[in-house]
Amino acid sequence: MTTIYFIRHAEPDYTNHSDAERQLTQKGIEDSELVTSYLRDRDIDVVFSSPYKRAVDTVRHFADSYHYPIVLVDEFRERKIDSCWIEDYTKFCKMQWENFDYKLTDGESLREVQTRNLEVLIDILKKYKDKSVVIGSHGTALSTVIHYYDPTFDFAQFQQIRYLMPWIVKFTFDDEKLMGIEKIEIRRSKLCL
Repeated sequence: MTTIYFIRHAEPDYTNHSDAERQLTQKGIEDSELVTSYLRDRDIDVVFSSPYKRAVDTVRHFADSYHYPIVLVDEFRERKIDSCWIEDYTKFCKMQWENFDYKLTDGESLREVQTRNLEVLIDILKKYKDKSVVIGSHGTALSTVIHYYDPTFDFAQFQQIRYLMPWIVKFTFDDEKLMGIEKIEIRRSKLCL
């Protein structure tokens, strides 16, 4: 069995509008230690991450604590919305979930995000068969992966996890066949450091 732990990043600083460079808030930095606490006894073999700062920094505490290099994978980056900041994010998201091919002029559709995430995930499943893998990820990118394996995961469920950061989703595979998905909320009251 291959276990994939997708780690949705901790709380980012939304005052930074640069998607690639958006850093974690102080709370986000502290909460990244919860990820370490959860992963420390999981016999992890390799750590991948989106190249975006908030995703890397969420898995960095774990990787540094246990001497793993973080392998950056561009295909795990978050969806590009457009070249400019949009004000009505909820309306935009709803439109994308209702039509997986909908996108703004300089952005990506959810189908495009899903396709690039799944292509690299399948490669990882082939190369790391029977291993335990960590992937630093993002809410929308991860949601498209969940939706692929569980089409009932929709806009309403996306809204429920919108502010859930960090968030872990554990996928278990037998070769490339999905055996299970476990959604794990980690909070200070649930995990002790």
